[in-house]
Parts: sequence; structure tokens; C-alpha cells
Amino acid sequence: MHPLAPFAEQVAARLIACKETIAIAESSTGGLISAALLAVPGASAYFLGGAVVYTKQSRAALLDVGEAEMKGMRPSTEAYALLEARRIRDKMNAAWGLGETGATGPAGNRYGDAAGHSCIAVVGPVERAITLETGSADRAANMDAFARRALELLLEVLR
Repeated sequence: MHPLAPFAEQVAARLIACKETIAIAESSTGGLISAALLAVPGASAYFLGGAVVYTKQSRAALLDVGEAEMKGMRPSTEAYALLEARRIRDKMNAAWGLGETGATGPAGNRYGDAAGHSCIAVVGPVERAITLETGSADRAANMDAFARRALELLLEVLR
């Protein structure tokens, strides 16, 4: 069993029980959050779609976020994760949106964040954003840690 499976199964059960849906916009997790949720049988009842938003080009094409909206906002922040989550939720007409952005490693990002930095936001009837710092430069381990924390945050908000 994949380590993310128990968290994804709990998220799925809560969304199905409440008849709610979710859409995901993730960056440094590379699709792991979406993959974990889609691995749960019955995902079509709650998962509306996901996007890996990794560049300015993908941000513009997939989220319709241009330079004007980014003025004064830096990627890899809680404010940007909230923007991602709101935009994907609205574009997909979902009850919930989840946004993730960060620096997986082995080096930091061009914005000055060290490897192991992730900002995660969940938006819906309530909104919450957090920052995770793993202190690790291990890219694969950070991707897993970011995805796990995103699913944990989603569970916290859904309670």
C-alpha cells in the first residue's frame, strides 16, 4: 500500500459522505496529491480534476492567472497557494480547492526559499493555508512529505 493511501481514503470517505467535490492545483508535488485521490475506488464521485501548475505558462493556461494578478505576489507563498486553490475550485465548480506550491530540491527555488519549503492551501466553506519546512534537500522525500501534509490539511479542514 502506498503511504499516501490511508490519508486519501479518509479524504474520499468524507467528501463522498458530504456529497462534495474537490479540484487540485499542485506544483512541487508533481501530481502526487491528485494521484493519491484518484487511486481510491469511486474517485469520480468527488474528484473533478487536477492540474500540475509548474511554470508561468501553465499558470496562465490552466488557471488563467496573468501578470496583473501576480503583481505584488510571489509564488511559493501561502497567498499564492490560496490563489491557486480558489482559482482551480472556481474553474472546476468544485466545493473545495487545494493549492500547493514550493521548492522540492535538491536546491531552493529562484524566489529564495530553501529546498523542503511548501505552501499548501485549502479553500471551500472555510479557508486555511500553511507553510511546511522539511529541512531536507531530498527531492523525492519532499514531494511525498508535501503531498502527505496536503492530504492531512484537507482532512483537518473537512472535519
